[in-house]
Amino acid sequence: MSSTAPRSVGLIGWGAIGRVVGGALAAGEIPGAELVCVVDNRPLGDSVPAPQRTLEQALESCDLIVEAAGQGVVREWGTTILASGTDLLVASTGALTDERLAKELLNAGPGRVYFTGGAVGGLDLLQAARAMGPLDDVHLTTTKLPSTLEQPWMDEELLGRMRSATGPVEVMAGTARDVPVKFPKSTNVAASVALAVGDSDAVRVSVVADPAARHTSHVVEASGAHGSYRFEVRHLPDTANPATSQVVPYAVLRSLAALAGRTGQIL
Repeated sequence: MSSTAPRSVGLIGWGAIGRVVGGALAAGEIPGAELVCVVDNRPLGDSVPAPQRTLEQALESCDLIVEAAGQGVVREWGTTILASGTDLLVASTGALTDERLAKELLNAGPGRVYFTGGAVGGLDLLQAARAMGPLDDVHLTTTKLPSTLEQPWMDEELLGRMRSATGPVEVMAGTARDVPVKFPKSTNVAASVALAVGDSDAVRVSVVADPAARHTSHVVEASGAHGSYRFEVRHLPDTANPATSQVVPYAVLRSLAALAGRTGQIL
């Protein structure tokens, strides 16, 4: 987009991610993008820097919607947004482990769907390596504080082990298709790695609870015929929502800057 036609952005969600993204947009920190409205299912009053609108109203005035409210929004509204001709930037990539939904979003239009890598790096290199041939061994280990990983489906035995742990405890092992469903607010990284690799079932995921985990960590290890790769990231959790890392809204803002046409950056 040219500087004379800024992206008109509607933001869904005013939580830990949305507040940072919305604040930066309202302050003019993303050249070529302006915050037009905020969509949330709670009355926000004067706490937001743009008018609060319904999604239907947002689609009438925005050419780009930023999802910062969870996987449920992507499932419920993703295809509707794209069918309206509005582009969609997805932060909750965990929703894309649903193959049917992923195909619907990728095939919908005329709006375009984009995904942010969020709290993990190296996805561009994994995509490049995959173009040379399949990656035959991909493993992700995510480590977080036990309290951020507790889920309604957990039995008392597992909850007890997590709450009384004095060291790391593996709470689930599975594939990138299985794990984000069980941890919808904590394992979007697994889905992001799967999108880069091109196969959710090929990515093995280990979720670890560690009471000493001052940082949230993600370790990605991958290998194939053309090379081997290892990436490790360690983030401070967001103070308002420890299930997400502080860096995530800034990854969303970086993606927004790219969509708004900012030049001179790594893609």
